[in-house]
Amino acid sequence: MGGRIVTMTTRQRAEQIVTALPLTDRIRLVSGRDFWHTAAAPGVPSVMLTDGPHGLRKQGGPADHVGLADAVPATCFPVAATLASSWDASLLEEVGAALGREARAEDVAVLLGPGLNLKRHPRGGRNFEYF
Repeated sequence: MGGRIVTMTTRQRAEQIVTALPLTDRIRLVSGRDFWHTAAAPGVPSVMLTDGPHGLRKQGGPADHVGLADAVPATCFPVAATLASSWDASLLEEVGAALGREARAEDVAVLLGPGLNLKRHPRGGRNFEYF
């Protein structure tokens, strides 16, 4: 008998894992283990996040909220507003690939930047971070 192989999509698998978790574990997933790591839950590993509006900013020592501890050496790219002003999509793709390589080399699962946002006010303090 020829059987049909049914595979789940990544989204379906994620929904299955999260649905099976008790509420306390679901809450832990969104609260974090510490400043730069997510909490683990059954079937969901802890992952590292780093800041990165214009490069990977990973602290080598204990985490602090302002990043004054030792940082792992990384490439510092021009800020997103400058890169976007180049109108060079292939350049932006190269920067994205380089950020991905550096994140993977440092075992970083989520890079918190660069970002895309409307610049609604010229005095917006974080406008430099956005394309």
